[in-house]
Amino acid sequence: MKTIASYNIRLLFWSDFFGTMNFLQPVMTLFYMQRGLSAQDIFIVLFCWSAAVLIGEIPTGVYADRFGAKCSFITGAVLRIASIALLLFASEPWMFFAYSFINGFSVTFYSGADEAFIYESLKESGEEHRMDQAMGKIQSGSFIAMIVAVLFGAYAAKDLSTSQFDLLILLTIAFQLVELALTLLLKKPKRAAEPFENPLRQVKEGFLVIRHKPLLLLMFLNVTLVFIPVGAVFKNFDQPFLTHAGIPVEVVGLFYAGAAVLGFFASRSIGWLTDHYSRIALMFVTGALSVIGLVLAAFTGSTLWLAIGVFILLRIVQVIRYPIYSQISNDYIPSTVRATTISLLSIVDSCCDLAVFLALSFVAAGNSMQWIFLGAAAIVLIGMLLPIRPLKE
Repeated sequence: MKTIASYNIRLLFWSDFFGTMNFLQPVMTLFYMQRGLSAQDIFIVLFCWSAAVLIGEIPTGVYADRFGAKCSFITGAVLRIASIALLLFASEPWMFFAYSFINGFSVTFYSGADEAFIYESLKESGEEHRMDQAMGKIQSGSFIAMIVAVLFGAYAAKDLSTSQFDLLILLTIAFQLVELALTLLLKKPKRAAEPFENPLRQVKEGFLVIRHKPLLLLMFLNVTLVFIPVGAVFKNFDQPFLTHAGIPVEVVGLFYAGAAVLGFFASRSIGWLTDHYSRIALMFVTGALSVIGLVLAAFTGSTLWLAIGVFILLRIVQVIRYPIYSQISNDYIPSTVRATTISLLSIVDSCCDLAVFLALSFVAAGNSMQWIFLGAAAIVLIGMLLPIRPLKE
């Protein structure tokens, strides 16, 4: 029997597939450098993205709770398409900063709303205990897309020419439009809570959830202080990291694709992992592996096979961590303010983003990736040591 949860999860899988089809991804940092951006400029690009998230989280969280996740997804998709289109004309640093700001703001329309939508769909079907498996299944769609996008993108941009980059941008926009069309087919769960009449009350209720459950905030800090250095910092410097190890630009896509294949199977294995191992143990082990991977990246950047191993390791650990955290954290949050509460937590994430990027931008002044990775490893170590606990029944 097809439930609303299975319908929405299947549709979100394909939506994530097309939405993640970013052909510029395997050469994004090289694209920035080809357009004249320095390492410090790239950190400012990241800073602008996080600043937009910080500004947008509360209003878009309230927007999602009041008008529904589906409406929020559509708004975010339109803004994201507009931001990518801006790259066709970007030639000055401020244009890249504007792209990053709009793109970051578009993400806030999904932040909180996506988890809330999935969790409420599962609740209607009596399957809320499968949140981590659902997140893993949806996440796996992005890895399939990545395999295609990175292989084609890296090969098509092998000369790093303007015309090649423009082609990749146009193809990316086309697939984003397909994602937008699929979003229109989502079904709203009947058990989704009615919104508060007063948006400020929503924010207050979400704040009280966090205040009365301090472990929720500590768990979030555990996840975000591991994710930022690995999922943002290393991810934005892995292209020069790989090319420095002796890998040609057109071959970088093969490694992205290989990591995507492993990520797909890891995402599909979340249920098996949580059935056989403690969620807490999995969070600790993946955090420790993140520290080890970043330290190795700092000292083995020119050693080909070690560099490849570090790249794959740091890609996989994040695939496992987030769905598990999503299950644990959503058990703490009431339905009435789920999207708003997650958005409030994302504000904390944005503040951490800004602090980490600002700190590492000073280290990056000498264009030394070694110090960038060591600084990132220290931040991950702090994050992984913060407590994380499931909700006691």
